[in-house]
Amino acid sequence: MASRSSSWESAPTSPLPAGPYLGNAGPPPEWSGAPPGRVRPRRRRRWLARLVTVVVGLILLVALGVGALMLVTPSVGDAQARAQALDRQHHAVYPGPAVPSRFAAALVSTEDHRFYSEPGVDVFAIARLVEGRITGRPDQGGATLYQQLAKMLYTPGRSGLTVEAEQVALGIKLDLAYPKPQILQMYADVAYFGNDYYGLRQTSCGYFGMRPARLSWPQAAMLAGLVQAPTAYDPITHFAAARARQSHVLSRLVATGQLSQAQAKRAYRQPLDLVGGPPGTCPAP
Repeated sequence: MASRSSSWESAPTSPLPAGPYLGNAGPPPEWSGAPPGRVRPRRRRRWLARLVTVVVGLILLVALGVGALMLVTPSVGDAQARAQALDRQHHAVYPGPAVPSRFAAALVSTEDHRFYSEPGVDVFAIARLVEGRITGRPDQGGATLYQQLAKMLYTPGRSGLTVEAEQVALGIKLDLAYPKPQILQMYADVAYFGNDYYGLRQTSCGYFGMRPARLSWPQAAMLAGLVQAPTAYDPITHFAAARARQSHVLSRLVATGQLSQAQAKRAYRQPLDLVGGPPGTCPAP
């Protein structure tokens, strides 16, 4: 005779609630241990911390690289002697006349609008240049007037990334060694302006038959635009290209607050009175 089962033995059973005493390692997978609203800020803070670490590391690497370049590049104490030697080679007068304010404004606005505040190098321009190299975009330029002067005096005829890095270090040294008016003076004395004209004095006399101090705004803008590509923008042989470049310089003068839009338009309409003579002695004023 089969024995009767008790009621608690025959009743259906339910799974017991899971808990630590059953060996669970932690909360269910869908529960992160913190309110949902707190998860993202923590991840964001970790991401920002990593980003800051990377940026600081890059800054330190750049600082170390610049420091090393400062050690291996030559002193710029002979910059004036080098400028004088270049002018002697090109039969130009050294030092030339003082750089007139119109030409200085046109040159700075077009080639290096942070010239009066930067330490010989424009970090923003270099960042754009590096980005362009990485992404394959056209070279937007980034060389300051200091770096351009360093190229003319210390690295003529050389190119490449290592040479550009050397020019950065030399530009910083030039800024530390010479006041900004003297940098502009050396630049204007040795720059090439096309048509076999070297230095601002030769150029002003050759193209316009007048001394630099008498340059008008359209003439100063024309000459300042030549330094980027002296042969391509030579107004004697490539007048249309030179006029387009002059228009760009005038627009930069407007952008930097040196001229109003109306003044720039009037300047563009003024005659240039091109002469295109030999780089000899200017006539008396």
